[in-house]
Amino acid sequence: MHANEVHRPRIGLALGSGSARGWSHIGVIRALEQAGYAPDVVCGTSIGALVGAVYSAGHLDWLDDWVRKLSWQGVVSLLDISMGGGLIEGSRLTAFFRKHFKDEGIEGLARPFACVATELNSGREVWLREGSVIDAVRASIALPGLFTPAQLNDRLLVDGGLVNPVPVSLCRALGAEVVIAVDLNWDLIGRRARAEVHTESGPPSSDETPPFLSAPWAALLQRFKPQPRAARGDALQSPSMLDVLGTSLNIMQVRITQSRLAGEPADVLIRPRLSDIAAMDFHRGALAMAQGEAATKFALSQIADALGESLELPAATDAITVQR
Repeated sequence: MHANEVHRPRIGLALGSGSARGWSHIGVIRALEQAGYAPDVVCGTSIGALVGAVYSAGHLDWLDDWVRKLSWQGVVSLLDISMGGGLIEGSRLTAFFRKHFKDEGIEGLARPFACVATELNSGREVWLREGSVIDAVRASIALPGLFTPAQLNDRLLVDGGLVNPVPVSLCRALGAEVVIAVDLNWDLIGRRARAEVHTESGPPSSDETPPFLSAPWAALLQRFKPQPRAARGDALQSPSMLDVLGTSLNIMQVRITQSRLAGEPADVLIRPRLSDIAAMDFHRGALAMAQGEAATKFALSQIADALGESLELPAATDAITVQR
């Protein structure tokens, strides 16, 4: 190293849990790379593990393109309904990623990566740092009640968001000197529900049967699909089973995240505004990515400060605007 060359601290990126809001991580990564802050270490929990693994393997462009084209019907086509340990067995989803993703093991990824899961029997936090990438991600995303637990090395593992929703500590354990963390759930509690407008890619009406579903699955789908929000002053409409489960888990994760970040603070905390995106709104990836990119651009000055660099900010007229 040249005598006058300044060493940049090793950057770690902690991608948090948040179900469909996790597509926001793609926008975060895009903005970081554009600003010259590509992370040296990537760690993730739940959906953060999925995005982080694909990015660490060098396939973010593929994921970005797939997410932008993903319809609500396409989401449902990846779900295999099960009543044993969770609503979704998960084999169809893992098979899809095995088809499009060459799994050479976590050790073979282009950049250091690890993810968090929870041991079901003991409640212990488990750091997955070696072995199959897809198996590790499948364990990390096993949201209780939604996905069946994953069996890995004679252990039953569920979603890492139960114990460490934003894995700052794991990033530091992998050698990160400056940790940028992404909290997807910070604004979910106490926010007034907004009317949700479904586009053509939204859920079918109650009298439609998607052509790729058999009659029994179509009947089940009516119980699980997202429910429209009631207008102000109207009687509240009953939320779906997944809405109730997802919202309850979000409350838990918000509280756990606040506790973990208080004891293990990140150097920079990025918080996209995602309260309008429900847990199962995987078809709204473009909006989630835009919010992630916008939140990251607003945090660039904090990142520069954390790295001991100076950053020339854009003029006020160049403020970022995101269509909601």
